[in-house]
Amino acid sequence: MKGVHAAIVTHFDGELEVDHDAVAAEVNRLLAAGIHGIVPNGSVGEGGSLSRDERRAVIETVVGAAAGRAPVCAGISAATAEQAAIYARDAQRAGADGAMILPPLLYRADERELVEFFGSAAKATDLPLMVYNNPLGSGSDLRPELLALLAREVPSIAAFKETSGDARRIAELVNLCPDVDVLVGGDNWALEGLCAGAVGWVSGVADVLPAESVRLFELCTAGELATARKLYAELLPLAHLDMTPKLVQYFKAALDELGIGGGPCRPPRLPLTDGELAVARRAVERFARAPVSR
Repeated sequence: MKGVHAAIVTHFDGELEVDHDAVAAEVNRLLAAGIHGIVPNGSVGEGGSLSRDERRAVIETVVGAAAGRAPVCAGISAATAEQAAIYARDAQRAGADGAMILPPLLYRADERELVEFFGSAAKATDLPLMVYNNPLGSGSDLRPELLALLAREVPSIAAFKETSGDARRIAELVNLCPDVDVLVGGDNWALEGLCAGAVGWVSGVADVLPAESVRLFELCTAGELATARKLYAELLPLAHLDMTPKLVQYFKAALDELGIGGGPCRPPRLPLTDGELAVARRAVERFARAPVSR
């Protein structure tokens, strides 16, 4: 899971059915721009709005488009261990290389229940797991010591996506779990997280601006921090939108603004207001005037 992994949107047509041609085109655009991995069916991908069959079909489309050029880590988050296990088995059958999973949705599980929950998902599949800590999104905060416990108890956990917003946790996780890949999961602290020791970044911004996101990763890895900070400042207006409830609408609007095409979202998400749309436009205004990776 090293490098920049794009958390992709799921494209829908005018009838709000999955547009598989657009999904495949997006994967090809991202890989041509240097993205290191693709993450479908996550929060940005409206995974919670997709049926089981749709989720599996999206993974199949992404895997087919990637054609072995980059790993595909599919979202399998669910409210119950049984449903997460079903999604995990479907992801493996669809050809995914890994699975990303939040704590159980709609329930704040304790330590014993979390070990059982992630262990059940692990037993359902041979795929390596990326445990996704997103306290605001899931209602549960998996602190470093708890993630370390999970990694000891569930051997197939191979990566952590840390989205607490606290870069200090990256350094702590790197020290606690040297054999687990630690990735930044929030776009507006990517530079801080990468400099703290994260080996990768799962990013919605990368779905909109892939080449620029890869460049930021490369600059941080090389220690060229002055140049990295300058690029990061340009990305931050869009990156800040990642940490809002309407991140999906914002990223799809940004894709529309750049002429790439993001399209509509499924309810309960509604189109952005005029004011919100203006925020999205300002966030990518500079990049709309520059050559865009397509």
